Amino acid sequence: MVLSGVFAACIALPARADDLSEIQAIREEMRRLEAKVERLESHHAHAAGNGGGHLFARHGTRQNSLSDGGAHTHPIDPGAVPDLRHLSIGGPAVSADSQTAAEEANAALQDTNAQQQPQLNMDSSSPLSITQTGVDSLPPVFRIGGVSVRLGGFIDFSNIYRSKNLTSGPATSWGSFPYANSPNAHTGEYRPSAQLTRLSVLLQGTPTDHQVLSAYIETDFGGAAGTANSYQTNSYTPRIRQAYMTYSDTKWGFHVLAGQAWSLTTGYTQGLLSRHEQLPPVVDNNQIPGIVFTRVPQIRFIKDFGRKWWVGLSIEAPQVAFAESDGMLDDGTLQPGVGMRGGTDVLYNNTGTGMLNPNAKYSMDVAPDLVLKGALDTKLAHYEVYGLARWFKALEKAYGSNSIRERISFAGGVGGDITVHAIPKYLQVTGNVLAGKGIGRYGPSMISDATFKADGTPAPIPELIGSLGLIGHPTDNVLLYLYGGIETAGRRSYRGLDGRQYGYGVSDLDLASCDIEQITTSTCNAQTRTVADMTVGGWWHMLQGRYGAVMTGVQYTYVQKIAFSGTNGAGGRIDPKTGGNTIYVTFRYLPFQ
Repeated sequence: MVLSGVFAACIALPARADDLSEIQAIREEMRRLEAKVERLESHHAHAAGNGGGHLFARHGTRQNSLSDGGAHTHPIDPGAVPDLRHLSIGGPAVSADSQTAAEEANAALQDTNAQQQPQLNMDSSSPLSITQTGVDSLPPVFRIGGVSVRLGGFIDFSNIYRSKNLTSGPATSWGSFPYANSPNAHTGEYRPSAQLTRLSVLLQGTPTDHQVLSAYIETDFGGAAGTANSYQTNSYTPRIRQAYMTYSDTKWGFHVLAGQAWSLTTGYTQGLLSRHEQLPPVVDNNQIPGIVFTRVPQIRFIKDFGRKWWVGLSIEAPQVAFAESDGMLDDGTLQPGVGMRGGTDVLYNNTGTGMLNPNAKYSMDVAPDLVLKGALDTKLAHYEVYGLARWFKALEKAYGSNSIRERISFAGGVGGDITVHAIPKYLQVTGNVLAGKGIGRYGPSMISDATFKADGTPAPIPELIGSLGLIGHPTDNVLLYLYGGIETAGRRSYRGLDGRQYGYGVSDLDLASCDIEQITTSTCNAQTRTVADMTVGGWWHMLQGRYGAVMTGVQYTYVQKIAFSGTNGAGGRIDPKTGGNTIYVTFRYLPFQ
């Protein structure tokens, strides 16, 4: 109180130039004495066993509850760095006995971090530290009112080598491996990248002891605006990976998600809740062929029964990729089919406007994709089965007609996932499968969803997507994995008035040029039938401590692409094939782990 009176008196004096230095000296002496008083109070409080804590409030002040019950406000010692995990910004203050003086908190933090630092989850078949950043397992960095804030993410440096030049970043375009007619099929590429660097933020509040509100956002630098290039500054842009809110009522076992997240078709390690997806621990940002996933806006409703049985319904943003064979469409007019007088005009997508990409085409959607999934958790394994429903739309105007009509087709499939703890803590076996028609968007190879019938009706393409993986943990700091996957499509075509086939998977295309080597790319109209891969890799958890964690990973993938057969221009058959190798060497620093 005496010091406060001295300070007030000094402020009341006229501010003459020759007094400024004296005022500054008094202020510095006050700060030194305040810091000394705080240290003495803290030591006394600990010795008396009464906690003697302090809490941080707005404007960089702290309040100590003294023995006489009076609340005194003091400036924080600028030499003591606060533990931000206990910082409260606005809202109700944190309990006084939850913190100690800033200096002691800093010293204690070094000891407790060494003992309590959460280890990377190497026992999970989908290590969250690799696939999701493990933000759920981290302590709050600080609080905003009653909302806790957790930070996750990593700095990534990936070195990518591909035996064929895809001119692709850290997300491999598996369906784009070139055939022999392209000069890019005869040279490799090396592409270092930091684009996979990721930041995630998890905010959580608890209205009651059985209700939790959450918000999660996850971003990396996988965007590529028109100004992005690799010549000088590599100005690749941030993008949304995930951004969603959730509500969970643990008493009733009811959960809601709204926003952009992994599709419910994605497999899960347990339950059906977000951030528990069964993502393979691979480096490639496009996963590997055979894995079922999308990341799209959606609203999802989940009900659990004793945290053992689960059922979920997800209403997800649709998008359709159409395909046509060579010569099928002529300025928007389909080749007429047998028995037709002329071709049908068809419109099935539009260029993006507003906040959509003006360089991309967007399908004309009639309804969202629907996913209904059930899951079961047992001690031995996690099981899932689900159904997928989709609807495709196109506008058509028949030859000689003056009216436009909508043509709508149903698509979808059935799928399942399983994770078996074959040797608990040491070996997991995981598999997934999705079979149906019009399901191409759910596979990393991006095989088309549909083509057209002669009358303009969308014709969903049959497809099978599946993978099998082994994940081993020979030691606490090593994870190894082996995956095999496949995506394969069937035929969907009609015969035209000219006797040729049109659609997807047609067998009368002239594909002779696909195997002719050219220094300039020649035309190869082959349509992809199958993309298969074999992937092996591992992660070594090198360092862990109060400074964070450092990991390095190595991955090798062999991929083979097989086209539908066609003619060689001389009456014979030809089956274009191509393949390639990819190698990743990756380093990651996870400062929040």
